[in-house]
Amino acid sequence: MYGKEIRNARRVKGVTQTQVAKFTGLPQNTISWIELDKGIPNIQQCVILADFYGITVDELIGRTN
Repeated sequence: MYGKEIRNARRVKGVTQTQVAKFTGLPQNTISWIELDKGIPNIQQCVILADFYGITVDELIGRTN
């Protein structure tokens, strides 16, 4: 559901899933799971990823006003 947007945020930052995992503490397989839309990330995961990418949670999931 939000995987495409979250994957795009990672690509814009120019990092691999492994690098995201290292810096956020989230398992790499969880990042892959989120990006492949195999499930919806919880709010804590969204906050961690948004902080890492330097964007808001709304931006992370592609929500615009």
